Amino acid sequence: MNKEIQSIIRNFQDVTYKEPWYGRSVFALLEDVDPAKAGKKITEDAHSSLEILYHMITWADFTLKRIEGDKEDMETVEKMDWRQIDSEKHTWEKGLAELKTIHEKIFQLLEEKDDEFLKEEVDYRDYKFRYLLNGLMQHNIYHAGQIAYITKYLH
Repeated sequence: MNKEIQSIIRNFQDVTYKEPWYGRSVFALLEDVDPAKAGKKITEDAHSSLEILYHMITWADFTLKRIEGDKEDMETVEKMDWRQIDSEKHTWEKGLAELKTIHEKIFQLLEEKDDEFLKEEVDYRDYKFRYLLNGLMQHNIYHAGQIAYITKYLH
């Protein structure tokens, strides 16, 4: 049976692409960003939208790799978190496309899982996949809100 996992997928897709209860979806907010302003910071010690986007990619990719059963070590993940942004390599357009691709892969893999999967432990963590998937949704909402604020501020 996969009733709970189907509910998680539906909620996750609503938050990501559709019309969540709280307002605009994550990607609707991210698509409002002017790529020319994505690297700008509202204060010297704040993160830019571009830095936040690549941070979101790190944790979405972590989630994807855990679902796939990839045993990538945490040191590698932590090196990518809040990485140094190279404006040639790390563009807004590339990052947005990568984040979308990762989420599509997550949704495709979850379609193949049953509810028992949600009870499995996540490698390198003291929690289960249910918590990880709900956490990634919350993480995306939180950072999309930050990016929306930065976008309005820089407008």
